[in-house]
Amino acid sequence: MATYDLTPRIAPNLDRHLVFPLLEFLQERQLYPEDQIFKSKIELLSKTNMVDYAMDIHKSLYHTEDVPQDMIERRAEVVARLKALEEGAAPLVAFLQNANAVQELRADKQYNLQMLNDRFQIGPKQIEALYQYAKFQFECGNYSGAADYLYQYRALCTNSERSLSALWGKLAAEILMQNWDIALEELNRLKEIIDSKSFSSPLNQMQSRIWLMHWSLFIFFNHDNGRTQIIDLFNLDKYLNAIQTNAPHLLRYLSTAFIVNKRRRPQFKDFIKVLQQEQQSYKDPITEFLACVYVNYDFDGAQKKMRECEEVILNDPFLGKRVEDSNFSTVPMRDEFLENARLFIFETYCRIHQRINMGVLAEKLNLNYEEAERWIVNLIRNSKLDAKIDSQSGTVIMEPNQPNVYEQLIDHTKAISGRTYKLVGQLLEHAQAQAAR
Repeated sequence: MATYDLTPRIAPNLDRHLVFPLLEFLQERQLYPEDQIFKSKIELLSKTNMVDYAMDIHKSLYHTEDVPQDMIERRAEVVARLKALEEGAAPLVAFLQNANAVQELRADKQYNLQMLNDRFQIGPKQIEALYQYAKFQFECGNYSGAADYLYQYRALCTNSERSLSALWGKLAAEILMQNWDIALEELNRLKEIIDSKSFSSPLNQMQSRIWLMHWSLFIFFNHDNGRTQIIDLFNLDKYLNAIQTNAPHLLRYLSTAFIVNKRRRPQFKDFIKVLQQEQQSYKDPITEFLACVYVNYDFDGAQKKMRECEEVILNDPFLGKRVEDSNFSTVPMRDEFLENARLFIFETYCRIHQRINMGVLAEKLNLNYEEAERWIVNLIRNSKLDAKIDSQSGTVIMEPNQPNVYEQLIDHTKAISGRTYKLVGQLLEHAQAQAAR
């Protein structure tokens, strides 16, 4: 299943610290030889200040207690540099640790800078030292300290580029600490800046959106509302264009989100068209499953792809998260995906046939006869299916489908709202272009 591993495509769009959780997952799933994972970790660590961690991995890789001399020298350099940066940032750090003094700060950055300079002899040099100290803490793996100092730095920084860099750093730190609510807030702040900022070229703006979407995968597949919010972000025109242009592998995650969020019908139909367009540039069992069901109506093919989808999910660092409960282990995304995938096959199959043989249906759903019957009974009982079972003939008889007027009205209203937003955006862009002339 390493064939479907997206880590080589995803890693270049992440901060190197964010790659470590992916490598840990791959090591646990044994998709690659352990020595290969260890070597990848050491290579990543060589560009950070996490020297002690690199030493531990070197010992595991080569089964020795000895470490290379260059690692020992590198550790001494890191300790010395950390001490120097700590001294440079000390005046501002001391101020920030004084609760009474911090209360005097206001929303007005210029006032704060003037007050710090006049009363505490803290100027641009000390503020810059705080940024360098925070960045170094991050490189050492102290994500909590880095997040705190980067937050304080952004409150004082007047350089928009440096403030943006600090925000990326804080987002990475919150992700690595698994503070999903705070990470989502920082993600939304970054999105607002990226969408409103003037970039030197449209390509740079598109690249920033691609980075943001890759980083967001950690949040969306861990946050309670993430599976809904990934659709809200990835399905926006400018973000979907970025995916199609330079990151089609992200279609796996958008496809998965649509499958486990069955309710979003208007967007879903448009998304199927995107999958059709992108079949040449990217496909995997999950995107192919949707093509089988909604493009080719190939239910035998969909059945085969479902089995492959299960393996893809189990071996994907974002989708294959395991939940341990005493002696029981499960992968919630796998279970939810398969349940909804069966429903997708069933609904589409039922639109074509009014009377369905239960044995044929069981085969299409990858279930035995009893499991299929029980599954359909539960659907009918939970009002998800308007049908009845004829036990004598072993068939499912579909009732005439009456459209839900209220749901249709809600869906059409949402679609109109989306088109209106898009039209207003185009008009604003046109007006800004005319004003620039």
